[in-house]
Amino acid sequence: MAMNAASVETLTAQQTFEQLDAYRALEAKQQPSWPDAAALEYAKEELSTQPPLVFAGEVDQLRERLASAARGEAFLLQGGDCAETFEAATADKIRDRVKTLLQMAVVLTYGASMPVIKVGRMAGQFAKPRSSNEETREGVTLPAYRGDLVNGYDFTAASRTADPSRLVRGYHVSASTLNLIRAFTQGGMADLRQVNSWNQGFVSNPANQRYEALATEIDRALRFMDACGVDHTALTQTEFYVSHEALLLDYERPLARIDSRTGELYGTSGHMLWIGERTRDLDGAHVDFLSKLRNPIGVKLGPTATTDDALRLIDKLDPEREPGRLTFITRMGAEKIRDVLPGLLAGVRDAGAQPLWVTDPMHGNGITTATGFKTRRFGDVMDELLGFFEAHREVGTYPGGIHVELTGDDVTECLGGSENIDEEALATRYESVCDPRLNHMQSLELAFQVAEELKRTVGAGAR
Repeated sequence: MAMNAASVETLTAQQTFEQLDAYRALEAKQQPSWPDAAALEYAKEELSTQPPLVFAGEVDQLRERLASAARGEAFLLQGGDCAETFEAATADKIRDRVKTLLQMAVVLTYGASMPVIKVGRMAGQFAKPRSSNEETREGVTLPAYRGDLVNGYDFTAASRTADPSRLVRGYHVSASTLNLIRAFTQGGMADLRQVNSWNQGFVSNPANQRYEALATEIDRALRFMDACGVDHTALTQTEFYVSHEALLLDYERPLARIDSRTGELYGTSGHMLWIGERTRDLDGAHVDFLSKLRNPIGVKLGPTATTDDALRLIDKLDPEREPGRLTFITRMGAEKIRDVLPGLLAGVRDAGAQPLWVTDPMHGNGITTATGFKTRRFGDVMDELLGFFEAHREVGTYPGGIHVELTGDDVTECLGGSENIDEEALATRYESVCDPRLNHMQSLELAFQVAEELKRTVGAGAR
């Protein structure tokens, strides 16, 4: 009898995975060409035997948190590297990225009196879409760099050859990154009584000084709570989730797991997974694959996105209209957001849907300098950010979060900011292997501006 029950359970799991694998018959854009099919199968089999990186209960908890943000009761702060690299997955760099996000969250929480959901672009952001499959330098043409999960950044034939063993290495680097994140956020570093110490190790600058003044206010408030005998043990730890673009299906599929509690499928490579602007085809493999998972799903929407696009994506990815399930991450560009976003917000609202709306003010504002550096003007980033809030106030919907590429390092990759980084200064500390990131100071500047906009929004009663 027990054997028959086990057989039924196995058959059910088999059917579940067969439904998931329907994506294989659809077009999957932005996938690498693996030269060694046997090595790829070995890597996928190895991944399928590994423990999950995240757990279903954590994923469910994040979905509940995002539902509160969609209702205007919280705010999502999502940030991290454009493209993580194996080499940069050191304790110091991971710690500084986490500290930067914690600082930004404190600025937002204290400035706007609102819970902030902290989600890192970390522990999985190792694959990147490319505009071309190849790159040519000085007459030499090689495959494009698609992120450390696929190939190397060095411009050599050996480095640029897609290597399936990198899939397994990416899993292990993600596991060690998550281990450090959990240690930092649960082991005392995130204790609000240490809020002043979060600035230690960063270069002194005006944004840090403004943060230190805020930290002093928080410290004074905590001392008052202590004097009153208030138990604030809840402030000694913080929730911190991880996310990445679910671009590389040969990585995501082996890490799909059936939850033993519910029998439902989860992507265990990260808590929140998103679909990029280049891979959000309604009939494409990425949308179909992620529609079968219980994770919170994000979708990037560029300036060409229409209300019909958004509603069809909702029908496919969130047919039950489940709060916290679907996040639209808009990346319109500073010049277009005020023209495009209000109509999109109104159209989705009038259809009775309530996804979480988040702004990515980075990707729509890229430029290339005469010297060949990919960069962004900090002023354009801030302008798109303001346009996002203005659009929501105009329509009466809630601006639910920000999605930014940032680092805890004092790099020089985005023009402007209080440091007034100019084109000549870009070369001094340009370290990104893909797109330019906000440095620590620019990240704090942005957080203070967002806090001011949130105050206005909450004061105006936008919901």
